Amino acid sequence: MTSLLQSLLWLSCLFWTLSSHGQPSNCGFIQSSDRQAYCRAISGGGSSHCGFIRDTDLQARCRAETGGSSSQCSFIRDHDMQAACRANLGRSNASSGSSGQCGFIQNPDQQAYCRATSGGGSGQCGFIRDSDLQAMCRAETGGGSGQCGFISDRDMQAACRAKGR
Repeated sequence: MTSLLQSLLWLSCLFWTLSSHGQPSNCGFIQSSDRQAYCRAISGGGSSHCGFIRDTDLQARCRAETGGSSSQCSFIRDHDMQAACRANLGRSNASSGSSGQCGFIQNPDQQAYCRATSGGGSGQCGFIRDSDLQAMCRAETGGGSGQCGFISDRDMQAACRAKGR
């Protein structure tokens, strides 16, 4: 159960990274101090917020996604998170083939989420078994913030709303 929750938490972080136009005021509803700092950093607060993150993997990801390079992703120990970091940076740099990094993700739910948000569209969301992550995926791929209401995890729901779609 704990590893599933951790997977959901880092995926909610991935969701946040897909927009540089989040609503930082909604970040305050996130209870985890690390994830709140991450949300603020990628929602326009900049890399200075990354220093408040205690989790080293999330801190490296934060630095990569707030102006760093994909080399920052190399500091992430979790292999799935590292691949998602590279896929996200590839997306934001408009490089082709960013979804190819999704193939390195071993968790099937995380891989489907990555493919969906890397241009595969909402059809990929149907392959996600976890209902919270599936709703997050649908919100990101065009379903809008109305999908956030289907998320039962409070931090994940706040992250979805911070996205502001």
